[in-house]
Amino acid sequence: MLLLLTQVQSLAPNGVYGRRPGDNAAVDSLPDLLLIERSRGGEQRAIEALVRRYSRRLFRVARSVLVEEDAAESAVQDAYLAAFADLSRYTPTGKFAAWLTRLTFTQARAPAAGTRAGQPATPLQLAAEEPGAAEAREALERHELEKAIMALPEVFRTVLVLRTVEGISGIETAASLGVHETTVRTRMYRAQRRLGAELVQRLRLAQGLFELAPERLDRIVKRVLAQLPHGSMLTMSASPP
Repeated sequence: MLLLLTQVQSLAPNGVYGRRPGDNAAVDSLPDLLLIERSRGGEQRAIEALVRRYSRRLFRVARSVLVEEDAAESAVQDAYLAAFADLSRYTPTGKFAAWLTRLTFTQARAPAAGTRAGQPATPLQLAAEEPGAAEAREALERHELEKAIMALPEVFRTVLVLRTVEGISGIETAASLGVHETTVRTRMYRAQRRLGAELVQRLRLAQGLFELAPERLDRIVKRVLAQLPHGSMLTMSASPP
């Protein structure tokens, strides 16, 4: 009787069990395959969890192709919309993160993606005497390193960003870009040769390169959830995720 009373009290006004405070954290901690299965059923919380889990990586790979952050954000958003509109295209033979990364890389390289790399970026100015000089120096260091990366040919800089900045393995980088692992090693070697030992060392020590700002992440989440069809309108599949 006590159990029944507790269950009745937990019902929301519409007759659905209310979400307990720890539910969000529980969903966030679920493995990809369970989140994918829930996403196929149109569960927005599961979709949001996957978007928040992988947006930094996707933004970084998009920025390795595109100059403008807004263009990279749009590429990430479009990649998510393509992914969640038809999750039956994903098979569990590879990592979901690599599949998403490849979608984003393809989207960023599409002709309509926006501004291309190779155009000059607006230089940052450093005023050491002003308040916040240490933060300004760190920002200038990030800007200089990002500019050095963007000066590389695209085939080199994308591998460099995934391997050094994002820190994923050579095998996963190969899967993400649709190339052989030997190609990844070769491109990585050539990228490092072009940058030089001093810059490579600075890259390894740097923090926050091509970082995804929290407000930009929130905007991606909001727009993806707003533009996806809901519930039974999502493309469904009888096959496992």
